[in-house]
Amino acid sequence: MSRPEASPGIRSAESAWRERAVKAIQGADFEAKLVSRTADDIRIEPLYPKAEGDHARPVRATLGAWRVVQRVDLPEAGAASLQALEDLNQGASGLALVFADAVSARGFGLAAADAATVAAALDGVMLDLVSLRLEAGRSGVEAARSVLALVRGQGLDLDSLSLDFGIDPFSVLARDGDDGIAAALDAAVELAGLFGPEAGSRLLRADGRVYHEACASEAQELALTLATGVAGLRGLEARGVALDRARGLISFLLAADAAEFLTIAKFRALRRLWARVEDACGLAPKPIQLDAETSFRMTTRHDPHVNMLRSTIAAFSAGLGGADSVTVLPFTAPLGLADAGARRLARNTQTILLEESGLGHVFDPAAGAGGFEALTDALCDKAWAIFQEIERQGGIVAALTSGWVAGEIRTVADKRDRDVRRRKLPITGTSEFPNLAEAPVTILAPTPPSAVLPHAPSRLVPRRTAEPFEQLRDRADALAEVTGRRPSVFLATLGKAASFSARAGFAKGGFEAAGIAAPMQDGFASLDELLAAARDSGAAAACLCASDEVYQAESGSGGETLAEAAARRLVEAGFEHVALAGRPGEHEAAYRHAGVEAFLYAGCDITDYPSKLLDGIEGQP
Repeated sequence: MSRPEASPGIRSAESAWRERAVKAIQGADFEAKLVSRTADDIRIEPLYPKAEGDHARPVRATLGAWRVVQRVDLPEAGAASLQALEDLNQGASGLALVFADAVSARGFGLAAADAATVAAALDGVMLDLVSLRLEAGRSGVEAARSVLALVRGQGLDLDSLSLDFGIDPFSVLARDGDDGIAAALDAAVELAGLFGPEAGSRLLRADGRVYHEACASEAQELALTLATGVAGLRGLEARGVALDRARGLISFLLAADAAEFLTIAKFRALRRLWARVEDACGLAPKPIQLDAETSFRMTTRHDPHVNMLRSTIAAFSAGLGGADSVTVLPFTAPLGLADAGARRLARNTQTILLEESGLGHVFDPAAGAGGFEALTDALCDKAWAIFQEIERQGGIVAALTSGWVAGEIRTVADKRDRDVRRRKLPITGTSEFPNLAEAPVTILAPTPPSAVLPHAPSRLVPRRTAEPFEQLRDRADALAEVTGRRPSVFLATLGKAASFSARAGFAKGGFEAAGIAAPMQDGFASLDELLAAARDSGAAAACLCASDEVYQAESGSGGETLAEAAARRLVEAGFEHVALAGRPGEHEAAYRHAGVEAFLYAGCDITDYPSKLLDGIEGQP
């Protein structure tokens, strides 16, 4: 699965390009400037040659365009039925019926999985014309039986339907610690006896979302999903189901995020990896059912309209990567239960990609492209190595219950969190270009508070990438609600605009990402003017913004530099909190002596100082 060696001619052309690139970046370090690395430490080069040789081609279970699947997650069955019919009548070709017990319910979903509730929720839905995916968690077997009762009651041919019952005890184990795997596999075998050997419905699901939402890397998500599928395969075989039959009872589901190249490569990689498992089992590989849902982890609660851009890229990437179906989460999903408008936008995102852009007509467009093939190969290699380690741990169940999986993911998650806080992983609308005047959005119901689970290091805890900033923003918003005024910082801009604009813009973005207003100021001709404007601002803190040259200029006051004099006078004026934008270098001691308590610069934890400011404001009487 390694990248093929480029021919001499290609190497020569690449060398010439590299020389020009180095000249264009004016001698800056090539690796630092133009080469990036993924969470799995996979290199992403700025240029790739055309891939050579034969390549495994991702193949959808059904050739042609992917299916447009909409989540149905209203708690009341009658309302869920109306929601489902609206989606189907307006372009969806499949439904994902969500129950409150599902790991993916996020506080909503049908409250019960009994036959009457399921029949009411699917009232009017023609199951012989659409695909149906169940997401029921601990209620997975009951929900499956309820759907089968509905099918029998309607006299439908079971083998002709497209049903994905989604029985997934592994995700329940990972998230909640409940081990109902044996009972779930027993039920799956029993239910499999109702279907003919050529039926297209699936009973078990290997779901990567539970790992993705805990902040697993791409290779970890692939390896853990693969290991989950293998555990299902072994469980079915141990209960007398032939391997060839067992593999056809398993579906796969991955999260698709806004990392376009990696998402395309990830979906392509899973097909290759499962083909390798089939080959090891002595089976000729067959197309798997691989579905996608746009990442909940990448969504943001503030400036949520940006979620539409993220979801568009994610849906585009999953579709081009070979997903059989794609579910786009409404852009208001992190806020609560989506209304009809948000659901329509989610549905139409795919309609445009399929009908207007025609993306479903192209078969594996990434095949042969050097970058995509290299990333697919690298992900396969990384994921297979992790999968082998899971096997050495005793399989996915042992790896989950021992806490090994949680520990491995936590290492990646903590690094991602540090990179987010340092804005090495920028989040548009949250950590970059925050919008304190964002337009409100409507939802049907807010997300209920998460249940507090007993401490269990082995469990996978979901987290969204934007949460460190959202927590600060929520605190600032609460203060604004109580006091009638948003917390603010006075940007003490020194010198001319050319000397302070970059650092003032950086500081402004950092404070406003935490919900603290930081109006941009003009440069002040003197410290007296600066002090007068600072007093009039009513701000809770001040931040000096200028170039190093201006900071070190003589202030004309007792040999102090301009930065020291400005900080001292701000403190004397009553500002308990004074920061400086930029690295202090050898002047840190002098700056601190003058009253500067923090330094803001590229690469620092930009959430740290705003958090301290909010602590101080919240502690005031």
